[in-house]
Amino acid sequence: MRFSSFGAALALTLAASLSASAQNTPSPEGARVYFINLENGDHVQSPVLVQFGLSGMGIAPFGLTGAGTENTGHHHLIVDADAPPAGVPIPADMMHVHYGRGQTEATVTLPPGQHTLQLVLGDALHIPHNPPVMSERITITVDP
Repeated sequence: MRFSSFGAALALTLAASLSASAQNTPSPEGARVYFINLENGDHVQSPVLVQFGLSGMGIAPFGLTGAGTENTGHHHLIVDADAPPAGVPIPADMMHVHYGRGQTEATVTLPPGQHTLQLVLGDALHIPHNPPVMSERITITVDP
């Protein structure tokens, strides 16, 4: 019984430590993400090619930590939703798409109509950097 309590406490401590350290993953001054091939107000056909731009930082796959990975992250595409609050892991669902293998573009199927898109760079635990590195939120229209 004592071991189980100790194990649970240790797991909670490790999780809190990882979460706290991830919340403070710094981003360098001037780092930015942006859409290479899309602009606010564009009309497109589905599927939509979305190319992710990044300057001032590098790309590292999800979960990669350790020496040599400072100032890196991986892309997340936010579709028709708000970016997550600071210090909170980016959810993984249809509106928060993770590109944790280090992808720099994606083909996204969207229904006809207006859609908002935003890029957010996440650290090894999918938490936005401090300060957050995110693009402007753009609106595109998918034509039928």
